[in-house]
This record gives sequence, structure tokens and C-alpha cells, in this order.
Amino acid sequence: MSLTVADIQAPIAAEMVLFEQKFRDLMKSDVMLLDQIMNYIVKRKGKQLRPMFVFLTAGVCGQITESTYRGAALIELLHTATLVHDDVVDDSNYRRGFFSINALWKNKVAVLVGDYLLSRGLLLSVDNNDFDLLQIVSTAVREISEGELLQIEKARRLDITEDVYYEIIRQKTASLIAACCAVGARSAQVEKETVEKARLFGEKVGIAFQIKDDLFDYGTAEVGKPLGIDIKEKKMTLPLIYALRQADYFKKRRIINIVKNESENPRKVAEVIDFVKLSGGIEYATKAMNQFVAQAHALLETFPESSYRRSLEQLVQYTIERSK
Repeated sequence: MSLTVADIQAPIAAEMVLFEQKFRDLMKSDVMLLDQIMNYIVKRKGKQLRPMFVFLTAGVCGQITESTYRGAALIELLHTATLVHDDVVDDSNYRRGFFSINALWKNKVAVLVGDYLLSRGLLLSVDNNDFDLLQIVSTAVREISEGELLQIEKARRLDITEDVYYEIIRQKTASLIAACCAVGARSAQVEKETVEKARLFGEKVGIAFQIKDDLFDYGTAEVGKPLGIDIKEKKMTLPLIYALRQADYFKKRRIINIVKNESENPRKVAEVIDFVKLSGGIEYATKAMNQFVAQAHALLETFPESSYRRSLEQLVQYTIERSK
């Protein structure tokens, strides 16, 4: 039987309901247009995996406090701001199957809404003297931006090594889950070493999560994103980086040329996918993902046994066994 989010949430079910309430109140505004948009954002929130990481980590570290709620809200506010801005940058009309803010209200409004969400997050922390939480989350937002820019810079030349790939996904994806876990630990008022251990745990989970996402590009799921999206966007992911490293000069040149100049052609994209599969890229990336999962579990085992820890273990499995 596969685990559901509700199963994993069990030890923090009451906290998640209360968090939802607090978050809704936080998103209210006197400006009608803004209130309308905030309502829209609250309604289409996903599975709430980020707040779950915050609350479960706080539980594992000993206590869920008022600042745990504020920390989870801060992460949601700042993360949502980056997504709203992202959709403007990518000129994307959809986010999780819903219309994006910029599709419904145009770019100018979307950029201002992103700014508003950022300021709400900053004020929430400053007004409550949560400067340590603000530092953790602001560092993650800086890293997300740097990771995106590093990826854009490298995509132009397609010269990504495995080290650079890990640096990009550590910043772009893993830094946010790492921040969730560090915020959860910090809000439970544990010492610095424990906060760092929780942060590192989140980072390992985040890297595994992103490798799983990269594997979807090669049809390793029944559902999920369409095939070859990363190739079309000229993103160099782990399966492709490994496959190119195994290839001879001419094959390498041909594949890079397809990714650079012919990635709109479905037949050519299929050729790249086949090349990666035949070169063992899928197996290589899957093995790497499982190594990060094992490291995450090893870090978790240093915390005392509890229902929170069991749920975190399940959440790690959930992130890599998901089919979309």
C-alpha cells in the first residue's frame, strides 16, 4: 500500500489545520484586488510538503512553538513570491494546472504581488524578532536566485559538469527544503549543531527530489511532466551529463547540437532520450538519488525515535517514489 500525504501528516494533523487558518489570516489585505489574488493563491496551494518539513523537524527536535508557525508561513510567503516572479520570467500561463497570476492579471500585477509577498514575509519576521529564521530563509532565497542564474549562464554554453550540476540543484531546489528543516529545528530552540544537522538532512532530500524530477524527463513515470521538457529547455540534467561523458567525440557533438539547435523537433528529442537510456544514464542517476536518500536517512537516525521521525522517514520516501 502506498503512503498518502494524510498518513504522513498524522502526527502534525492538528498543527497543519491551525497553520492553514493562520496563513489565511496573514494573506488578508484591505486592497480588494490584492485580497482577490491572495484568495486565489491560498486556494490553489499544493500538498503542503514545505510546511510539513518545518513542523515535523520541529517535532523531531522536541517542540512545536509559535515561531514554528511563523517560520512555516515565512517560507510559504517567500517561496510563493519566487514562484510568482518565476512565472513572469518564464512567461508561463500555468502553475500546477491552474492559471498563473500573470496569465490572469498581467505581468505588472504579478511582479507587484511577488514584492508584496516578500514584504509580508519580512515584516512577519521583523515584527516578531524572528531574525534567526529570517536569516535562514533569506539565505535560501539568495541561493535559489544564484542557482537559477548559474543555470541560465551554463545553458548558453551547455558545458555543465557533474559538479556544476550538483551546485545548481543544491542552490535551486535543495536550499529551500534545507531551509524548511533548519527553520523547524531553530523554532524548537535547539543548539546550532542540531539546526545544521537538520539543514543538511533537508539538503540531501532536496537533491534526491530534484534528481527524481530529472528522471521524469526520460519517461520514468506513468504520469507527470511530458517527455523531454528539460531537453527542450536546454537543461543539462544528471542522466544526460553522464551519457555525454560516456560518448565518443562525434556522438557527443551530435547530441549537443540537437539540444542546442533542434530541441523543438520531437523526433530529435526522442533520439536524445534513447541515447541517454542506452548509455546507462537512467541507472546512474537513480543510483545517485538513492545515495542521497541513504545519507538523509543516516542523518535522521541520529535524532531520537518518535512519530515525527517516522513521518519524516516516510516523507523522504514519498518525495522519491512519487509519480509526478
